[in-house]
Amino acid sequence: MTILVEWEDLLYRYPGGEVVLNGASLQLAAGQRMVLLGRNGSGKSTLLRHANGLLRPQRGRVIVAGQPLDYSRAGLNVVRRQVGLVFQNPDDQLFSASVAQDISFGPMNLGLELDEVRARVAEAAQMCDVADLLERPTHALSMGQKARVALAGVLAMRPVALLADEVLAGLDPWAYEQVVAIFDRLVAQGGAVLLATHDLRLAEGWADVVAVMEQGRACISGI
Repeated sequence: MTILVEWEDLLYRYPGGEVVLNGASLQLAAGQRMVLLGRNGSGKSTLLRHANGLLRPQRGRVIVAGQPLDYSRAGLNVVRRQVGLVFQNPDDQLFSASVAQDISFGPMNLGLELDEVRARVAEAAQMCDVADLLERPTHALSMGQKARVALAGVLAMRPVALLADEVLAGLDPWAYEQVVAIFDRLVAQGGAVLLATHDLRLAEGWADVVAVMEQGRACISGI
């Protein structure tokens, strides 16, 4: 089993606040579909934000592809190619004028040749069923379309691990099934998906592994 992301004994306290992670440990392996459950405030989102360096623990470490996370600019650029994070609200992730510009933002920042950027945009747009929306303004999209465009922007980086924070909440049934199908395609290609959610249907019928956040720790509750 190849471990793609490992959270090891993390301690994290927000400035001026209480401890959110208190000895949190978890492993995400290649080919896994993992659901992370827990009440609001249990630390699910905080745990995910440690995986690509958005947050840095006060104790413990994050290991990506066998290497401890390097918090230098170069190190973060490397890890953010490997670990993609999709936020709960797609409006927090979409900021460019058009869908094509938004999906291309990550690959452009990697310094890729223009032809490679275009190829990645087309590939991610096709995978997320938004190829017909590339010229549309992002503000004119429905919530389901925004969710798939935000996901395409992350997938254009070609991560091996995708972490998604409540991205299915509020989607209509068609959009819900579309996004789950995208997750399945990534896993079928050898990647891994960790979805923080309150959706017990996913935990029971979709996940290979279920973990639960409680009192700042994560425990495996079912496989």
